[in-house]
Amino acid sequence: MVKIITDTTSCLSPEFARQHDIPVIPQVINFGDETFLEGVNLSIKDFMQRLQSSPELPKTAAPPVELFIKEFERLVPSGEAIICIHPSTELSGTVRSAQVAAQEFPKADIRIIDTRLVASPLATLVEKAAGWAEEGLGANMIETRLQEMMGRGRIYFLVATLEYLAKGGRIGGAAALVGSVLQIKPLLTMCDGKIDVLEKERTHRRALERLQELVITHVAAQNGHVSVLHAGIPEQGKALAESLKNRLGLVDVPIYNMPPAIVTHAGPGVLGVGFFA
Repeated sequence: MVKIITDTTSCLSPEFARQHDIPVIPQVINFGDETFLEGVNLSIKDFMQRLQSSPELPKTAAPPVELFIKEFERLVPSGEAIICIHPSTELSGTVRSAQVAAQEFPKADIRIIDTRLVASPLATLVEKAAGWAEEGLGANMIETRLQEMMGRGRIYFLVATLEYLAKGGRIGGAAALVGSVLQIKPLLTMCDGKIDVLEKERTHRRALERLQELVITHVAAQNGHVSVLHAGIPEQGKALAESLKNRLGLVDVPIYNMPPAIVTHAGPGVLGVGFFA
């Protein structure tokens, strides 16, 4: 059976990862001289507490090559293909770390996929790939299906402030809005792997309603794999998921907690929707 690997920017739940034997490579978070690995020695709760009390913003780094090598050493002897599903290279060096590690196993079938996505749509891809692998699909078919879905992946989200994106250098076309955030509430998206402005609204309430309108317009309800993501605002995440579930007639809209590596750059208070158009 094809083996699947991802990393913590996928928001994949630890329960799902354990049930399906999916290694989740941790991103690196640095608070000053202290270094942490997401989900290993730094939980989301502990991170949020540190973020609020730290005098300076943390910094992130891609997973060390050695972490990938360790998983490849465990999985390669099975003789099965390995598919690594990771975030946009515009946002993270994770793909590069995986590629360097794969060079140590020249005879193995290791496929590194830059999804151009991050967060809950990335989790959806990992979950679908795991299901296809368990159904017995080969690596070529799984990769083909992933490539088809990737092009349809979307994230629309709201931030409490643009300052985190600006300081982290991930802001893309939204840079022009810094300084005017008090007057407008931008609705953001990912375009070509970077953060960009989708629309601008005057109030948070209107921006949230517009976000839902756009999702409803573009999503194919039963095949859209709609999900909600948030950073430290679980009640708002739950309310948004319930609203979308009712308006789209869905059985379930899963809710994902944004991991530290994303919150570091987007800031606390992020609320968004991932889906496939």
